Amino acid sequence: MAVGKKKRRHPKKNATWVKQKYFRTTGAKHWVFTGEVTDEERNTTLVYLQRAIDVKIQRHTPIQGAANPFDPAWETYFEKRLDVKMERNLAGKRRLLNLWKEQGGLCPMCNQKITKITGWHSHHLMWRSKGGTDGVENRVLLHPNCHRQLHSQGLHVEKPCPIDQNGA
Repeated sequence: MAVGKKKRRHPKKNATWVKQKYFRTTGAKHWVFTGEVTDEERNTTLVYLQRAIDVKIQRHTPIQGAANPFDPAWETYFEKRLDVKMERNLAGKRRLLNLWKEQGGLCPMCNQKITKITGWHSHHLMWRSKGGTDGVENRVLLHPNCHRQLHSQGLHVEKPCPIDQNGA
């Protein structure tokens, strides 16, 4: 087993000692590789090697074959894909939260509150097909209906002035 490899690091220790130092039993799992991490205050915490089987499989949505990120007709399709991607990853959640806070939780089109119940769409101020980026400075959160109206009626929306978080 893996004990043989640890013998190189501890040539004078027997296999039982190596097993007790590096491997633990957690629940029904035996031979769980374990280590200790010490923080700034000298507190030690046990850490475990994560097993591949413990990682949840995330399926991706295949991109439509005809989709072209440089064609304005596909802009809403790519915005929707980006919303799904952002919802899935933690950095995306932080980005959405920062956008939401920056806007004071309000939709810049209708000035109504954006909530989980109302939903939201992330809109690019300058379309990616026209050279815009995915960065926060080029995005606003809109209600799904406001977003549809913006695209169908050819309306324009400006990024609202950031709301001061400190109340100053």
